[in-house]
Amino acid sequence: MNQPALPTDACIILTYRCQMRCQMCNIWQHPTDIEKEITADELQMLPGGFEFINLTGGEPFLRDDLEDIIRVLSPKTKRIVVSTSGYHYEKILRIVPQFTNVGVRVSIEGLSQKNDELRGRTGGFDRGMKTLLGLQKLGFKDIGFGITVSNNNSGDMLWLYELSRSMGLEFATATFHNSYYFHKDDNQITNIDKVCDDFRKLAHFQMKENKPKSWFRALFNLGLIRYINQEKRMLPCEAGTTNFFIDPYGDVYPCNGLEEKYWKESMGNIRNVQNFEEIWNSPKASAVREKVATCPKNCWMVGTASPVMHKYVKKVAPWIIKNKIKSLLGKSISMSAPFIDVRQDSRQGNLRQSEK
Repeated sequence: MNQPALPTDACIILTYRCQMRCQMCNIWQHPTDIEKEITADELQMLPGGFEFINLTGGEPFLRDDLEDIIRVLSPKTKRIVVSTSGYHYEKILRIVPQFTNVGVRVSIEGLSQKNDELRGRTGGFDRGMKTLLGLQKLGFKDIGFGITVSNNNSGDMLWLYELSRSMGLEFATATFHNSYYFHKDDNQITNIDKVCDDFRKLAHFQMKENKPKSWFRALFNLGLIRYINQEKRMLPCEAGTTNFFIDPYGDVYPCNGLEEKYWKESMGNIRNVQNFEEIWNSPKASAVREKVATCPKNCWMVGTASPVMHKYVKKVAPWIIKNKIKSLLGKSISMSAPFIDVRQDSRQGNLRQSEK
């Protein structure tokens, strides 16, 4: 009776192989062994009933069996989104149209020159745009940009937002993080005032839109300002409760923000069990959730922020309603995300506590 509910969200890291050479991510220096990557058959054991599955990497479209993987997962979830650089646009335009519940987010770090500089491959912006334009021509709606804001591309973020609006595309944001996944421990925003000011401008624009989804994204972006300023998360992290990550070798983690210098622990491996529930309901998974509740890191990434924004929507809604009314009246919205107390452990997000 005390078993946790099955998760609604999953992120499956299909490979650590990547053709890009991004400055904020060294995953490409640590590629997976193709022969050891999880297969479509192994993913059959995942339960159904998911709201959302994200397929990511590395570069998912480097997988020769990606069609088989999507074919296995598609009936298990309402929606799949593949995160990609868009580099392999011909392959993307061949595979994606075969499925009705698959969306695509192309990671682009700025306009053409800035993107290619930060992602380390000439022509990356052009290929990403060919992916988006090609999918749009085919009638796809669940497509858009995703940008990771670092020290010198927040200005381009605003131009990309305008581009996404003019094209009718989705626009997702992230910022510098360090983790085992990125193989980085030196990502740090140094021009804090400029980056935060650009995030405030973006939030202001998003609150003026007619889509409620954009209003919540505005609040998410103000949550990124809290993260950049090393303030407590707006909402607690509950990774490993409604969501999980699977790495290319089958290990199940609560998130991809773990760092070994703080802690990193798997809930189990899908190759060692008969069904996913054995992992999800195990004492090992319970121990990992307890560590999440007191995790000293203070990440604010969409994979773990979105589930709690949905869970605590009644706590979030007053800010949304109040500031949407302000926006409609031509007034300035609040430029700070609130700290929402839902009795989270005071040790969560407190790196100083972990260093004592």
